Amino acid sequence: MKNIFAKIAATTATSAVLSVAIAAGANNPAQAIDFNFNWLGDAGYSAVGSFSYDETTAPTIISESGSGATNFLQSLNVSFLDPSNNPLGTYNTVTSGVSQSDFFSFNFDTATQKLFGSFDIGGGTGVIGEYFFQGTVGESLALRQDVNQQGTSITLDENSGSIQVSKVPEPAFLLGLLAFGALGVGSTLKKKQASC
Repeated sequence: MKNIFAKIAATTATSAVLSVAIAAGANNPAQAIDFNFNWLGDAGYSAVGSFSYDETTAPTIISESGSGATNFLQSLNVSFLDPSNNPLGTYNTVTSGVSQSDFFSFNFDTATQKLFGSFDIGGGTGVIGEYFFQGTVGESLALRQDVNQQGTSITLDENSGSIQVSKVPEPAFLLGLLAFGALGVGSTLKKKQASC
């Protein structure tokens, strides 16, 4: 009798998780896809961030620049850290499809999932002391800081243009993992009950 209840509990848990995953997919026609990126400079400064776009409408090449409404990018944020991993600044360069920076430049190949070309993110609003990322992916990327409002900035660190990008797992995938985990819990309970 206990085995029947254990099977029912495992099946119910799995069905509930899968139902939520299916409902989440059906109720969300826009398919936002999220990516993380990270950069490490030669002197130990670093940058971590993320960006997203709707994969159902995005072309193979996403190129964005300047302030105002973006064409495809929905969000982009970046945080800069010193060599001791102390935060220097965090910026939401793109929020809800709107860029806040006149100097913004972003290029991404959705097929290869790689950044390329001109890359300028971070501050960019002309505030003294703000940090920004500037350069060309594959050639040279530099973490810079504004010194004054006349366009003068200093380079804090740079590298050969290397920046890593990774796709964030989709929620449906994570829910699927939870479903398999629930099966494992049900199986474990079943084994424990059988040994009692």
